Amino acid sequence: MLKDLTRIQSATTGRASSWDVTGRNSDAWVIPAGETRVLADINGPGCVTHIWMTQQKHYRECLLKITWDNASQPSVLCPLGDFFGLGHNIVNSYESLLFTASTNRNNVFNQGCALNSYVYMPFKERAVIELINDSSEDHRQYFYVDYETYGRSSENDAGYFHAEFRRENPFGGWGHEISVNRPEANIVNTERLAWDNNYVLLETQGRGHFIGCNISVTNFQGTWWGEGDDMIWVDGYKWPPDLHGTGSEDYLNQAWGMQANAFQRNGSSIYERHTNGYQTSYVHHIENPVRFEKDIKVTIEHGHGNHLCNEMSSVAYWYADQPCATVAVPSVAQRMPVYRDNQGYWLYNESNQVTSRTITPNEEMLANKKTWAEKRK
Repeated sequence: MLKDLTRIQSATTGRASSWDVTGRNSDAWVIPAGETRVLADINGPGCVTHIWMTQQKHYRECLLKITWDNASQPSVLCPLGDFFGLGHNIVNSYESLLFTASTNRNNVFNQGCALNSYVYMPFKERAVIELINDSSEDHRQYFYVDYETYGRSSENDAGYFHAEFRRENPFGGWGHEISVNRPEANIVNTERLAWDNNYVLLETQGRGHFIGCNISVTNFQGTWWGEGDDMIWVDGYKWPPDLHGTGSEDYLNQAWGMQANAFQRNGSSIYERHTNGYQTSYVHHIENPVRFEKDIKVTIEHGHGNHLCNEMSSVAYWYADQPCATVAVPSVAQRMPVYRDNQGYWLYNESNQVTSRTITPNEEMLANKKTWAEKRK
């Protein structure tokens, strides 16, 4: 990266922004409820080099949409805050190599926050960046999209950037009553059981490389939500998977739980002890991307053996040799945070629940649930 600063290249630097074209100081765009605005439409070949956005709210209600080279489906479709590494409609200041956020109101819902992406996003023909306002009120958005265009494509093997959002609310675990790290949670989770039951961060076909993710957890149980091994399958199912980890905090490059640290490649952008139960963690595989030729399935257990039923959301980031579609984003109601009432109780609302799979307990799970219940008598 620093070496590239010395290179004199033939390129045109451009910017699309929300500046007030009348010359006055109303430098934000107002996007009415239910409408979409094109923030940037750039003819290639080129590269998006930086995105800055600031707003006061709607971090889950608004969707960032990016389409490459006139593809029929977007390659980026994510709630605004989650794309930049902040889940739950919560803002907080943090810094990583790929994303940063800055606010005067840390660890609260829906306050003004500056969001930055420094992800390199090359394209050959065209880049269209849009913002979808799925809220029920007007949305006020400031933005910069910085980019370069070239006379001809200088990187024929450059991949297209992708990002997609997933959510399970609640995750369909088999034994949420069991505390993490207790013997009753320590089931055998291998082979197709793990393939079928683990939380899925990314499942896509084609050729490319996975460069990381963020994971948001609403900790309903209130104890430790981790101990889930990451399991990544490359180019088809096999056992063991190509990459098998040792625990959630280990995959996120921390240990002994998560800490209130935000580093260049990993950390906590939102820390649950500062937010009464909301956590967002991230890990970016800058030097160690996971490369695939045909397909990839990136998963992680939620609690060892997937026994927990907390809310789980995530954004996966990857490059592919061709633009490909992301998974469908849940409706605006189904992606809203789970809040607490004034007494601290979780407000479970069926309208925002989405569970794609509920694990049917096998014999070992049923026996362990029975043992746990007997111990509680």
